[in-house]
Amino acid sequence: MIRIAVVYGGRSTEHSISCISAGSIMAALDPAKYDIVPVGITREGTWTLGALDPVAGVSLPEVPQGREIMLSVNPQRRGELCDASTGETVATVDVVFPVMHGAFGEDGTIQGLFEMSGVPYVGPGVLASACGMDKEYTKKLLVAENLPVTDEAVLRDDEILPEDQKARLGLPVFVKPAHGGSSIGVTKVSNWDDFPAAVTLARETDNKVIVEAELVGDEVEVGVLEYPDGRIVASSPAKLIGTESTDEGFYGFETKYLSDAVSAEIPGPYDEVTTRQLKAMAIEAFRALNCSGLSRVDFFVTADGPVINEINTLPGFTSISMYPQVFAADGIGYAELLDTLVETALAKAA
Repeated sequence: MIRIAVVYGGRSTEHSISCISAGSIMAALDPAKYDIVPVGITREGTWTLGALDPVAGVSLPEVPQGREIMLSVNPQRRGELCDASTGETVATVDVVFPVMHGAFGEDGTIQGLFEMSGVPYVGPGVLASACGMDKEYTKKLLVAENLPVTDEAVLRDDEILPEDQKARLGLPVFVKPAHGGSSIGVTKVSNWDDFPAAVTLARETDNKVIVEAELVGDEVEVGVLEYPDGRIVASSPAKLIGTESTDEGFYGFETKYLSDAVSAEIPGPYDEVTTRQLKAMAIEAFRALNCSGLSRVDFFVTADGPVINEINTLPGFTSISMYPQVFAADGIGYAELLDTLVETALAKAA
């Protein structure tokens, strides 16, 4: 039996979504194969012995303060979780599944901790996680591989957007925290008078702000999965339906997690050439960032062809999340998907 630590919560604005994803994962892990050790990280950053059901019927759950634990960073004690007060070993795990979205979880920081400790873990490593979390550097790496990306301007600290950049980008634009996720802090701006407030909102999350030009086209998501033997596959593309008719005017946080206004057509209604192109570009993006395990690549399919919007190195795993859905449509069920991710993590560490 594999003893697996499922880590969730954390200091990110996506704390609650992480809890929901982790709850779905722990419910789907086969108890005949896995001994689950839940590890909840509070919003303040305290590691605690968590719960197998971190949601417990709450729509936006929080990790409560509990028995404080810590992960040994001594590779000779690989995988040891210890009581923070007594040093007593609580559990020794074979692998970690960090179900962490956003800062301090999806950005390479916790991956660095796992690397120091020598414990195998699911998902991309430090470099891929850090670059995948930063929308500016994601695009720089993709452009270096000649992959098409959405046009943008970057505002650092207190920088303002020059008039010539406004003219270049046009309206509407999307204003985003550079290191954000789950559409938190994102605003669609259709009038420049509303732009300062959108930048202020994004800066509540991040001091670097991305201003993206709108692309007209289908919003499409493609999952990428790595197998233990190193084989990398892309899922059928999913076309999102109804994103523009939501209250937010785009695929925002409320729409993603708190409503059913948006649905998906899987596989998307594309010809064989476009489908092959989407899959190939998703795998190229995965490799461009040096990802491993899994990622989800988001596109706009425009009149001129697919354009990459962003890559998610640890996509959502809730019951309605797109990553499990696209693979389910290809005949890979939720439990099989989790088994593959764990087996790939263990194979890479062997």
